Amino acid sequence: MIRSWWELGKCPEFAGLKFWKWAHMLGFRGHFSTKSRCYSTLGALRDARRAWRTEQARAHAGLPDLDPSTTLVIGHWAYHGSGYSPGTELLAAAVWHRRELERQFTAEGGC
Repeated sequence: MIRSWWELGKCPEFAGLKFWKWAHMLGFRGHFSTKSRCYSTLGALRDARRAWRTEQARAHAGLPDLDPSTTLVIGHWAYHGSGYSPGTELLAAAVWHRRELERQFTAEGGC
C-alpha cells in the first residue's frame, strides 16, 4: 500500500495531494483521512453515503418525496413520567445525606 502511494505521488495529477508525505501513516491504525473530518479527502463519499441512507430511511418509513424548497419537521412528544427512577432516587438521597453530614461537620467547627 505504501509503495502504491509513493507511485501515485509521482503522478502529476496527484502532485497536489502529496501522497508521499503521508505514506508512512498507512500502516499505523488507519490513514489520517479516516480519522479526521477536517482534513479528510473522503468528504464526498461521506456525503453520498449520508444521502443514500437518508433516502433509504425515508422510503422505509413511507414518507413522501421531499421538496428541496421546504423543511420537513418531524416531532413526537410522549410523557415518560416525572421524578427520579428508583436507582437515581437512591443515588440522589446518598448525595444529599453526604452533603448534610459535611454541613454539620463544618458547623461544628470541623476542618
